[in-house]
Amino acid sequence: RMSMIIYENTIKSKGSLVGEFGDGMFILFGDNAPDMLKDYCYGIDVVPTNATIEVGHKLKVDGEEFEILGVGDVAEKNLVDLGHLTVHFSGDLDSLLPGAIVVENKSCPKIDINTKITIEKLN
Repeated sequence: RMSMIIYENTIKSKGSLVGEFGDGMFILFGDNAPDMLKDYCYGIDVVPTNATIEVGHKLKVDGEEFEILGVGDVAEKNLVDLGHLTVHFSGDLDSLLPGAIVVENKSCPKIDINTKITIEKLN
C-alpha cells in the first residue's frame, strides 16, 4: 500500500517531566518552547508539512500506527510555525483542543531521543 508522508520528524531532546502524562498523550515543541512547558515536551526541529493534516491520516511513532480522529483548528499551524503539537491517545473528540490532535484510544509507545514521528496519508 502506497503512502504519502505528510510530516516527518525525529525527537532530539526530552524534558525531565515528559513521563508525567503517562501513555495518554505527548507534547512536541521546537527550540523556543516556553520555560514552563519545556520540561513536559519532546524537542524537535521546526519543519514544514507536505500537505494538510486531516482526519483519517495515520500518526506513526517509530512505525506504530494510530489513526487520526480529530485535528484541532490551529494544530497544523502551531506544528509548522513552532514545532508544537499535543497528541492525545484518548479517542475522545469532546476534549479536542485547538492545538491538538486526537488519535485512536491505544497506549502511546515509548518515545525517546531519535524516535521517529511521521504523519502519513495512505492511498
